[in-house]
Amino acid sequence: MRVIILGAASAIAEATARLYAAEGADLLLVARQPERLASLAADLKLRGAARAEIEVRDLAALDAIDTDFERYVATLGGVDHVLLAYGILGDRPTGKSDPGATEAMLRVNFNSAAAWALTAADVLEQQGHGCLVVLGSVAGDRGRRANFLYGATKAALATLIEGIAHRFASSGPRAVIVKPGPTITPMTDAFDRKGLLWATPESVAMVVRRAADRGGPVVYAPWSWRFIMLIIRALPAPLFNRLEL
Repeated sequence: MRVIILGAASAIAEATARLYAAEGADLLLVARQPERLASLAADLKLRGAARAEIEVRDLAALDAIDTDFERYVATLGGVDHVLLAYGILGDRPTGKSDPGATEAMLRVNFNSAAAWALTAADVLEQQGHGCLVVLGSVAGDRGRRANFLYGATKAALATLIEGIAHRFASSGPRAVIVKPGPTITPMTDAFDRKGLLWATPESVAMVVRRAADRGGPVVYAPWSWRFIMLIIRALPAPLFNRLEL
């Protein structure tokens, strides 16, 4: 199993990489932080990874994505799974008076993610097998005052990945958008993370790993969020507008 992880320094990506390492996979880890990547690669080798290569890159930069991804594939001698697992949450409310913050949110969460996903899709389609797994969010299922810009980027990304999955329907590869609910990660440090709805990176990683092998094109993590969001989407606007969500 040859796996490229874009955004390998995120908590969910790290937990997923550990699952792949236990299977003896060849891993290529991409993120901005060289020391963090080196530490993670060493840990994954101890956990059983056959290889744990690292590439230091700002994934939000749009230059040379095609050539860089081709180089990542060549380093591993091919690719079976691609996990795209980076993004920013931004401030709450969502930078509505800060054009710079808005641009950063769009560039990181959608523009660059879309470019990497489409590049990976071209490679997977050309070889006729493999899976692209992208981390989305339940926040993209319905716009809410608390994080509508973040939700909008995740909604757009989900639509893109569903479209790639449809494009793949008769060609062999697969594409899956995994939508976690609130998860206890450094991204959510500022939140009151109490209650049964909060998941751990490890529990989400198990869903991500299964999704790479089967299911999709939309998977919720944990599965109960599919029904929670079904209810939230079905609420009439007058009732929804009274809720603090």
